[in-house]
Amino acid sequence: MKRYLIFGAIGPLVGGFLMLFAATVASGYWNDTNWSEIGKFLGAFVKTLQYSYLFGIVPALMVGAIDDILCHVKRISPVARVLIIGAIGFAAASLLYGSRGPDTGVLQFVLYGIVGMVPATLSSWLAHRYADEPQTVHST
Repeated sequence: MKRYLIFGAIGPLVGGFLMLFAATVASGYWNDTNWSEIGKFLGAFVKTLQYSYLFGIVPALMVGAIDDILCHVKRISPVARVLIIGAIGFAAASLLYGSRGPDTGVLQFVLYGIVGMVPATLSSWLAHRYADEPQTVHST
């Protein structure tokens, strides 16, 4: 249960921030910025945070379910599990968002892939760190 709470709390928060950042980079917002523009960006993030949770909770929990399934496979180490979850997050987000809009290309593919990869990897690592039960060591 802790695993799903971690994915549900961290995923939409980080993913929403990165989605707003990717959209602003793609639009050219960061070409000529100053501190007031950064303040406007953070204000827009705070104002749209509720929508990040509204639209991001289900995909985050779906990735959390995949992480939970991989957690029960004994042959997969925690590091490999985190990397697999990151790759799944990258592929899902880049395929869903990367080819949308007038400027399609490698930059959009990578930016929107990072939107899925970073929250998935971070949540998987935190779930391993705080939600996994410690393994007992058997002496032989």
